[in-house]
Amino acid sequence: MSETQTVSIEIVERVDDALLAAVERLLPQLSRSAAFDEQTIAWVVQHEACTLFTATLDDTVVGALTLVMYPLPTGLRAHVDDVVVDEAARGRGVGEALVRAALDRATTVGARTVDLTSRPSRESAIRLYERCGFVRRDSTLFRWTPPAEG
Repeated sequence: MSETQTVSIEIVERVDDALLAAVERLLPQLSRSAAFDEQTIAWVVQHEACTLFTATLDDTVVGALTLVMYPLPTGLRAHVDDVVVDEAARGRGVGEALVRAALDRATTVGARTVDLTSRPSRESAIRLYERCGFVRRDSTLFRWTPPAEG
């Protein structure tokens, strides 16, 4: 991959073998516990609340981001999730291109805010988000996980 290449960002409209191969390669770089599931990818692509973006360099998908938009009584909100850039393509503007495309899409459809979370250890990702205009909030994130069946 050349340093001077332009990153191409696309909204995924359909699931094909190239997308599945890219997701299977990228997901473990996002999370060691991420489980690849073709049916889930298809569900994300088809779901009206989700927009899956991919970033391509040299005809290879090197990054992905999911934008989730949902209406609330206080207005349309958006959340950026599952941002991943292939280790070999990091530092080439891929993440920034993905984030800016998601922000453009959220603005176009009228989202009042766009939120995201990032682990404190992901220092370069945090710098990217701040460069794109995200501001840290004084907030506490809570998560509930259903009890395991069994």
